[in-house]
Amino acid sequence: MARDADSLNVQSATTESPLARRALIGLTLVFLLLVLVLPLIAVFTEALRKGVPAFFEALGDAETFSAIRLTLIVAGIAVPLNLVFGIAASWAIAKFEFKGKAFLTTLIDLPFSVSPVISGLVFVLLFGSHSVLGPILKSYNIQILFAVPGLVLATVFVTFPFVARELIPLMQEQGTADEEAALSLGASGWQTFLYVTLPNIKWGLLYGVLLCNARAMGEFGAVSVVSGHIRGMTNTMPLQVEILYNEYNFVAAFAVATLLALLALVTLVLKTLLELRFSDAISSGRRH
Repeated sequence: MARDADSLNVQSATTESPLARRALIGLTLVFLLLVLVLPLIAVFTEALRKGVPAFFEALGDAETFSAIRLTLIVAGIAVPLNLVFGIAASWAIAKFEFKGKAFLTTLIDLPFSVSPVISGLVFVLLFGSHSVLGPILKSYNIQILFAVPGLVLATVFVTFPFVARELIPLMQEQGTADEEAALSLGASGWQTFLYVTLPNIKWGLLYGVLLCNARAMGEFGAVSVVSGHIRGMTNTMPLQVEILYNEYNFVAAFAVATLLALLALVTLVLKTLLELRFSDAISSGRRH
């Protein structure tokens, strides 16, 4: 009886009343409506304010098309680089013990704590005309700043934690038993990675790549510093939105913004699906 009374007291202390639950749900819905839904509706409404032909005409502008293409190029380079780095760093941290492991983990988290603008300024100090490396690169006719290499470096810096941060806890939870079993059966290191490690982390890897790509295509601060805002050459989609908006070309600005909004929505849907598949895979692995 005493045990039942204790359980009832715990339940009453941790279970909200129906009124409180409705209030919390209502508050959450109102917040999402004001912060997420209404801004998205405003973006699409403003983009289509002058009709569908004006919308596609804005997207077909030469400078806008160049910004879209450059965004895809930068993301297409930065994401695979972060994919390789994320797998290598996660494998090293989760599967091996070595000196400096905690320091490496801290370095991976560094872009989360540094402002993207500061990240861009770091590359300006490294590769600018008054830096140590700047004159050397210029003598070989290599341009980093105000060119695609600078955009890629800035994007890689701000996005490289995403893949590693998804894989490290997953690999640590899985341990090394599967790899040790494969090696004991005569598999080589690459065979163990390709046929044992990689299949075990595929859903977490896809999840990290998805987040990395979304951030790469939507990055503004670091890219803005190193781009030089050269129209038709170094402006990515977020920078093009800023320029068009400052020029009061609202339809064109919001037309480009809709592409970024659609990317966010697609990312959200895929993220949800991957989370469900990822949780199912973990639950299945635990049962087995």
